Amino acid sequence: MTLLDYAYPTLIFAHLLLFVLWLGADVGVFILGQHFRKRNIYSLDQRIVLLKLLVLVDLVPRTAWALMVPISLSLSYAGGWWDLPILIVIFAWVIAAIWLWLIFDAHAHDMTPRASLNRKWEGWLRYFLCAGYLFLGLESLLTAHPIAVGWLAAKALMFGLIFAAAIMIDVAFKPVGGQLATLLAEGSNDQTELPLLKTMNRTRIWVWCVYLLLLATAWLGVVKPS
Repeated sequence: MTLLDYAYPTLIFAHLLLFVLWLGADVGVFILGQHFRKRNIYSLDQRIVLLKLLVLVDLVPRTAWALMVPISLSLSYAGGWWDLPILIVIFAWVIAAIWLWLIFDAHAHDMTPRASLNRKWEGWLRYFLCAGYLFLGLESLLTAHPIAVGWLAAKALMFGLIFAAAIMIDVAFKPVGGQLATLLAEGSNDQTELPLLKTMNRTRIWVWCVYLLLLATAWLGVVKPS
């Protein structure tokens, strides 16, 4: 076999690896979040450490999410599943590189105007990709164009829904910053803890949506139903 012969199976491996890292690390984030809620077991200082670990582990699924876009398009192109121009694949890699830079630069400069600006641009990028995948999936399922393969069109739609659910996680989680600042300033009591708990419970709904959509998308890719 030549190096080119290894390209497609290597992309499959990378695709599966990203799925494992995304879902596995996200479960780690979920578990850390669950333990952060247990104020009857952990001190406030211990819970803050758990929260810092949560933010750090959360970089893994965010990285996998960004890389899943160019990897999936490269896989579709290399496998002949979708006759898309190579320039779109290259553009997807450029978008992923920008996305990753925004993620890690925001993390490196957290709690600064620079981080806020990065996250704002990242948000607009995700909105654009979410709308693009939703349109691509729906259009392809209804007209068999531009994606003629039914399971791949459904997978594109599911990926768009994953974008939407993941965006809603950030939207639902947004009040945590102010609530956490109040908790640190006033200490742990029902007045500071219950609003934070309510926000985290609301966020968990969208987290479960992402898990279910990821599993459904993986099933489509493996089974490839006609």
